[in-house]
Amino acid sequence: MTRPNFVVFCTDQHRADWLGCYGHPVVKTPHIDGLAARGLKMTEFHVASPVCMPNRASLLTGRYPTQHGLRHNGCLLPQRANTFVEVLAASGYATAAIGKSHLQPFTDQAPIREQRAATGPIAEAWKAEPEDYGQEEPGRYDSDGRYHFKTPYYGYGHVDMVTAHGDRCGGHYAQWFRDKAPNWEALHDRANQLPHNYSAPQAYRTPIPEDLYPTAYIRDRAIEWLKGREADEPFFLFVSFPDPHHPFNPPGRYWDMYSPEQFDVPLPYEAHRNPTPPMRWLHEQWQTGGTATTPQTAQMHDAEKIRQAMALTAGMITMVDDAIGAVLGALEDAGLGETVTCFTADHGDYMGDFNLLLKGALPFRSITRVPFIWADPAGPKGESDTLASTLDISASVLHRAGIAPYNGMMGRPIQPVVSGDMPERDDLLVEYNDGGPRLGFAKPARVRSLLTPTHRLTLYGGLDWGELYDRAADPDETTNLWDAPEAATVRADLTERLAHQLTGLMDESPLSQRLA
Repeated sequence: MTRPNFVVFCTDQHRADWLGCYGHPVVKTPHIDGLAARGLKMTEFHVASPVCMPNRASLLTGRYPTQHGLRHNGCLLPQRANTFVEVLAASGYATAAIGKSHLQPFTDQAPIREQRAATGPIAEAWKAEPEDYGQEEPGRYDSDGRYHFKTPYYGYGHVDMVTAHGDRCGGHYAQWFRDKAPNWEALHDRANQLPHNYSAPQAYRTPIPEDLYPTAYIRDRAIEWLKGREADEPFFLFVSFPDPHHPFNPPGRYWDMYSPEQFDVPLPYEAHRNPTPPMRWLHEQWQTGGTATTPQTAQMHDAEKIRQAMALTAGMITMVDDAIGAVLGALEDAGLGETVTCFTADHGDYMGDFNLLLKGALPFRSITRVPFIWADPAGPKGESDTLASTLDISASVLHRAGIAPYNGMMGRPIQPVVSGDMPERDDLLVEYNDGGPRLGFAKPARVRSLLTPTHRLTLYGGLDWGELYDRAADPDETTNLWDAPEAATVRADLTERLAHQLTGLMDESPLSQRLA
């Protein structure tokens, strides 16, 4: 049997409904829409964790953060963790990651959480691993030329690394940029941004031209790698764009491709009938001029700033769509045989819901629900509203390749689920762990949510309040039924089901072995 090729496109901080094929009335994404038209579009696809690093590690391992160990941003995926890409490589696939990886920290900033000094001769419950880490850290790319990446990297035989976000990304891109732009220091000087009248947070009009922007770099490196393929060697290519993650800085014509007046903010803070404590804390910070803990921390803004952020986000998304179109064109021209093409994102963005921007510990569907498109010439077509997870991507690829997964994977292949050969999920777990106390929490938030086709239940570790939403009657999650007497039975049932989900998170790997 001929083994298919795979190309997986991933965007960063991109909620599901910000694509034309998912119903957005303004954003233009014809190439991604084309994938949906000839493939399968999942409408209830949710992340394992609504934050970059943990969910990317869940994509690679098919396991929850509790299991694979990359619990929150700033941690790393242990090198002893197997990935589905390693399974593919062991089965004869050429493997490559081009763009953002974020399986290890790519910043040298100190963590948010206060570090405690060791209280004994042994500091941690885990022994330190002897492997070499830090290949995504900025210092590796300070020199001229090209940093020689040690591979395989979590199963990838070829890595072209892009770290961070916006127009000042790092990694191999930074080395290439310095080589291609003799005036790179001036282009990176914040004092040289182009004139604009936007007041949205992190709105920055970059002087970097389109063809030197990270999205264009990733596009060109992906095309270059595809041109080097042989038709008789199957491949897996992961193409990961740092956009549309903030800062809001689409280059060139993409800056003013959309106008703030084209966008609405249909779900203001006042739309929530009984805001939770962190929502009230965020609202108070907004009203009193408070500042966010970090540039990545969720915050509230007025409608005009949100509309501006929306217009700039739309520009970044359309630039990514154009890049994907170019890669798809090169793939077709190469004539490399049957290829399965997938599109997804690592998590969403509040993008104006309840006047919020960015992401955080409040697991509204705007940050947990992401696009998932599976375009397989021999696979399922149409649209499915079955509950599915980032965990399922690895299982789906291995199922399609005809390769057995390793023990401990939690995902389900979407193909037999959609066709009815495997039962659908009754519920789905979403984890969130913060690396420090934010949004009014006294300690780093530990959040667990259970999604069903009709409800969302969320527990906040150590706190006596939670969330319960009727997703069928209240799809925007505007009325918290946690304390509603009429919802007590539903709350009790979902709490028990969540307990069963958490009980099932015991790591089943490795299997026990009888000693001789």
